[in-house]
Amino acid sequence: MIRCLAACAAAVALLSSCSFVSAVDSVGDPTDLYTVSPKSTFDADLPSVYWQLAVEAPVAAANLNTGRIAIAMTPTSTDYYAKVAWTDRAPLMVQTRIVDSFENTRKIVAVSRESIALRANYVLQPDLRNFEAMYFYGQPPIVKVRIIAKLVRMPDRQIIGVASFERCVRARADKVPKVVEAFDQALGSVIKQLVSWTLRTPPAQPPSESAPYDIARYRNPANAIIDSANCPRGNDASMVPYTDE
Repeated sequence: MIRCLAACAAAVALLSSCSFVSAVDSVGDPTDLYTVSPKSTFDADLPSVYWQLAVEAPVAAANLNTGRIAIAMTPTSTDYYAKVAWTDRAPLMVQTRIVDSFENTRKIVAVSRESIALRANYVLQPDLRNFEAMYFYGQPPIVKVRIIAKLVRMPDRQIIGVASFERCVRARADKVPKVVEAFDQALGSVIKQLVSWTLRTPPAQPPSESAPYDIARYRNPANAIIDSANCPRGNDASMVPYTDE
């Protein structure tokens, strides 16, 4: 009986220790970790704003909400590169790069992750719809990144802007480091457009009761932004540029 209890206790301890395994660790001891870079160059006419922004962690489907680098062999399947991973779960890595990019503009009073107790005037809610290397257009693969974003005015939580940004880049070779370069370029282009749109959408001054918004203007579906470039149309992928083109 004592041996049985000891064995059960050991099993419970083992299970408890497993609950703290990170998303990256769960890949199976990856030998190489990769990350992406923030944007540091923006258009010269980017406006300065005097409000604070909180950036939520992007929502993502389960197949993208992982530290593993996603690939698609067919339009309806998801797989992952073996023995490699991102340095964090993809949505958290993207959130960090979005925040870094806003800071690099030097055009905003303050920006932070939504988890930090910042009294934000606006909240950016990204939705990471695509973040994978597609092999069904031939090799080397095409990396597709798509983010749909909502800009929410606080504290009344009015959505004042909706936009979709999508970019595709073909890797120079079917090797993980080259594919990661394509991820970096595609995501960087998406983030650049996302940052620019966010800074241009609201007025430069923080919202106040003395300066109410014309909500009807922002609720017009015709004002939604759909920004897609260099992605395949049907079976035609001839317009997709290679990395650094």
